[in-house]
Amino acid sequence: MSERKSSPIKKDEKKNKNFPGTNSPPKYSKAARRFYNQNFREPQRLSKVLAAAGASSKFYFALNKPKGYICSNGEESKSVVSLIDDYWKSKANHGIPRPRLFTVGLDVATTGLIIVTNDGDFAQRISHPSSNFTKEYIANIEGVVHRRHLISISEGTEVDGVHCVPDSVELLSAQADAPRPRLRIVVHEGRNHEVRELIKNSGLQTWQIRGAQGSRS
Repeated sequence: MSERKSSPIKKDEKKNKNFPGTNSPPKYSKAARRFYNQNFREPQRLSKVLAAAGASSKFYFALNKPKGYICSNGEESKSVVSLIDDYWKSKANHGIPRPRLFTVGLDVATTGLIIVTNDGDFAQRISHPSSNFTKEYIANIEGVVHRRHLISISEGTEVDGVHCVPDSVELLSAQADAPRPRLRIVVHEGRNHEVRELIKNSGLQTWQIRGAQGSRS
């Protein structure tokens, strides 16, 4: 019997690590291998990988929340998310699915600036007390505001078992189109109903509150 000899591997075949022993071109380009090494070799958050791949976009909306709308991801007719229904209907025509949205925000009776986004990390970061983002609120008050009320608010009150003290509180100048006294209160913790509790603890009654996300302190 004649001994069968294996065919020698050509020089350019040895260089082909993806398909050893063949003349096929490399399966992955240098750019693809670089992308893999940067985004998949070490554990990464899925949102970061998708963003790097261009497969997903992050959305950020700044809305003027009306009174009576709730900060919810549900299907309630007066959910803050429902305020951008028309936007998503237009996007759906281009094949863009509606993502899960998060609200950074205000209670049902408060109006003003609110952030709606599909970036959960961002929403958590700016809403958590440790972020040190200040929040400014303008509160319309029933009745007359005296100095003792301002002192009481500035001393703080307990909210959810934590003593909360505002960064500042001041009585704004009267305006012709705003007959009720107005308080400007700045806080950085932003606990649930914090401003309402501060006002209530001082003996005052709130008529309306408008809020806005401030800057990092």
